[in-house]
Amino acid sequence: MGFRCGIVGLPNVGKSTLFNALTETQAAQAANYPFCTIEPNVGNVGVPDPRLDELARIAGSQKIIPTQLGFVDIAGLVRGASKGEGLGNQFLGNIREVDAIVHVLRCFENDDIQHVDNKIDPLSDAETVETELMLSDLESLEKRVPAAQKKAAQGDKEAKIIASVLGQALELLREGKPARLTQPKDEEEARVFQQAQLITAKPVLYVCNVEEESAAEGNAFSARVFGKAQAEGANALIVSAAIESELVGMDLEERLVFLEEMGLHETGLARVIRSGYELLHLITFFTVGPKEARAWTVHKGAKAPDAAGEIHSDMQRGFIRAETIAYDDYIALGGETGAKDAGKLRQEGKEYVVQDGDVLHFKFNV
Repeated sequence: MGFRCGIVGLPNVGKSTLFNALTETQAAQAANYPFCTIEPNVGNVGVPDPRLDELARIAGSQKIIPTQLGFVDIAGLVRGASKGEGLGNQFLGNIREVDAIVHVLRCFENDDIQHVDNKIDPLSDAETVETELMLSDLESLEKRVPAAQKKAAQGDKEAKIIASVLGQALELLREGKPARLTQPKDEEEARVFQQAQLITAKPVLYVCNVEEESAAEGNAFSARVFGKAQAEGANALIVSAAIESELVGMDLEERLVFLEEMGLHETGLARVIRSGYELLHLITFFTVGPKEARAWTVHKGAKAPDAAGEIHSDMQRGFIRAETIAYDDYIALGGETGAKDAGKLRQEGKEYVVQDGDVLHFKFNV
């Protein structure tokens, strides 16, 4: 299962610098001019999870394999993108393909780095991007909803569902609100809404890119963004892309010293990755043994056969049961043997809903 977060924002806000640091590569060319990123760069990054290291230590695993989350560095957007201005059509196509949006906002002043509007105003920047996304969705729905309403009037059941849920989204967009505020009333409406692939229906994380001195506490610019996020029921966090790019070349000990000097407990990137993971309502389960300790990803609410399918389709098809140990029990009882002796290893069937942190071993037959 692949999950991808698209990194978006106006030109020169720090998207590519952040992407480079995330993937610890220079895959995206970071330069001080618009449209430096012409093709979307894609990088998979390990999701930081100290639980995995603990499990590997107890099991004596030779390899540690974290679960991964994909990040896509998408070309900077400008006004008129919804009408094809700049690289608008390409931008909108790229963003339509990701699962969530990481919206980078410039919250620092630097005369050496040009801003497309010659001013530093993260809320204005956010509005520019969001307006173009809403205009794109609005144009799409203003064609689709009337067509669905016409069919619905003729008795088409599917068209009635489409007209209802997408009609609600259209009204929100006309009010200048994103489609993600739409509230499908049942599973059928939720299915139709998801299939519509509206850009503004995607979950959003605001990343405030601040100067080094503000990396710990933020600044007046980031405070305004946090206010916006709170009003929308969205999430926001503070990152200094400049600091993160410096950390890339350091070993672990150097990083820890540097972070302490900056008043930071962990890298901003670790928080971005975890926040992206949470944004998509994902959870982690583990498989542990002497050869490897590995983390896997499923959606919250996934059942045991779905989790088995993340490892191999044969496991899902021939699923018999899942031997399950809760993470806390595995740690407290010193591993699988201790958990089994204490009666904490459970046999779960097809209807078992996987819990975050479960250590699983699947029995299957094909």
